[in-house]
Amino acid sequence: MDERVEYWLDLADYDLVSANVMLKGGRFLYVGFMCHQAIEKALKAVISRDCAEGEVPPKIHDLGKLADRSKLFDKMTDEQKTFIEYLNPLNIEARYPEYKKYLLEMLTHEKCKSILVETEELLCWIKEQL
Repeated sequence: MDERVEYWLDLADYDLVSANVMLKGGRFLYVGFMCHQAIEKALKAVISRDCAEGEVPPKIHDLGKLADRSKLFDKMTDEQKTFIEYLNPLNIEARYPEYKKYLLEMLTHEKCKSILVETEELLCWIKEQL
């Protein structure tokens, strides 16, 4: 496997482990953020596979745009597309205090556990596409 692809996949796996640690520690605000990061980096692994030598994936965080750029969006199920739409704002909103109260009410232990399961499934699927 290309070392650029391995780089992004290693980061995706690291972020998924971090999401699990956050869940176990009750740090729910960052579970969704880390899950977003894992999927973002997995999509960048696919993009980097198809990039010319020296080219890097775009410095964007929008999962829909990255899925489209990776040419995986059209292969995704409706459920996968809905899930990346759900994850997308968790990347931004987790960083800003005005969203903290809303997110803390929404991101219960059970909800975060569900997000993690869906992230693991999507991450596996993306890896299978490589």
